Parts: sequence; structure tokens; C-alpha cells
Amino acid sequence: MKTLPWALATILAVAGVAVLLRLGFWQLDRLEQRRAFNRRVEAQLEAPVLVLSGDAIPQDLNGMEYRAVEVSGEYDFSEEVALRNQTYLGKPGYRLLTPLVLDGSALAVLVDRGFVPASEYEPGDRETFSEAESARVQGVIRASQAEPDFGGRVDPTPLPGQELLVWSLVDTGRIASQTPYRLLPIFIQQSPPEGQPDFVEQPSSYPVRTRPALELDEGPHLSYAIQWFAFAAVLALGFPIFMLRDLRRVKLENASG
Repeated sequence: MKTLPWALATILAVAGVAVLLRLGFWQLDRLEQRRAFNRRVEAQLEAPVLVLSGDAIPQDLNGMEYRAVEVSGEYDFSEEVALRNQTYLGKPGYRLLTPLVLDGSALAVLVDRGFVPASEYEPGDRETFSEAESARVQGVIRASQAEPDFGGRVDPTPLPGQELLVWSLVDTGRIASQTPYRLLPIFIQQSPPEGQPDFVEQPSSYPVRTRPALELDEGPHLSYAIQWFAFAAVLALGFPIFMLRDLRRVKLENASG
């Protein structure tokens, strides 16, 4: 090798090690974020049931996601909307989001009443799956979904007088713009009846209530971090050995020449 190729190869090797180390530390950051999420969720799962009422609304409801909650009020099915792109045991459909006006208050909270199959539901159908207006709902707090996952669809903010019947996200702020109520900044995922399994193979009726899908493990981040650090170590140790061998080869060629 000549001086310039050696220098270029060294620069590329150092840059490669730096990138691999950065990827390793990024995975460690992701691991710590996952652990922090797990701790927060476990704390909410262990917390006592929160009873929401019009005169007792905590300030940090978004920080209480997955906490058990109970609320009483009146459903307003005339303001019900649906969440698209939902599945249940491989069957496509929607989840019904219905405002529940809290007893003794002008406040309302969106309640995810469960899944209905697309074959049995037409967006805007507010009668087929309605139930008693007066309700005591038990469920878990879920945070508003303002940002979609990568490649997801963002819902538009309804214009005055406009009503969107189907949404891609449970964005309480945007949904509130088309309702006559002041919606709480969270929604409630209604729990299944006591004793019901997580999945009912052949539901006798709809909507089907479900529990949040939670995986409170640490994921693959630690193993990924170890892999990136191992790659960095191989490059950092292997490159000098390669350079020394190549230097010896050049010296031998020059001596023999």
C-alpha cells in the first residue's frame, strides 16, 4: 500500500469503529428506556383503581397510562367514532370510541368499547352496537395518540361543521374539535367482563372488550448492544493486525526487489 491508501483505510476503520460503538450505546439507551417504561407500567398496574369524577380529575392523567380506572356517566352515541385498521383473531374491523359524559360534569371521556368486525359494521352506524346510555365503566387509562408509528397515517383536524366518522389514531385533541364536550386528554380502554379470557374464539356478541397487549420484558436491546460492541472490537483489533501484516509484505517485496 502507498501512504494515501493507508491513511484512507485508517480513517475508514476509525469511522467504522465509532459508528459501531455509537450503535451499541444507542441500544443501551433503548434498553434503559424499555426498563423505565416497564417500571412505570408496573407501578400503574399495582396502583389502586382510580375513580374519575367531574370534581376529581388528576392533573397528570397521561402519566397514568395502564392504571385501572372506573368512571360513571352517560354515553352519547350520536358522537361515536370508529378506529380503523383493527384486527381480532385475524378478523379485520374497527374499535368503537364513544364519549361518556361524566356524572355531574360537562366533561367527557372517550371510551374504547371494543372491537366490531368490518363485515357487521358500517362507519357511522351508531345503533347496531349501542347499549344503555347510563353506564359505569371499568377499564384502563390509555394515552392519546397524537403521532403515528413510522409510515402511519395522521388524521386531519376536522374543519368547523365537519365530522370524521373513522380515525386512524385515538387523538383526543383532534376528536374533541368535533364534539360538543371538553374531552379528557386520555381515553379509557374498557375491560372485558370478569372471568372472560383474553381472546374469545367465537364471540356471542359485539363489541368484544380486550385488555392492552403488554410485553414487559427487556427486548433484544442488550444482545444487540453486545453484537455492535463485538463488531467494533473485531474491527479495532483486526485492522492494526491487517495493517502490520500488509506492511511486512511490502517490506519483503521491497527487500526482494
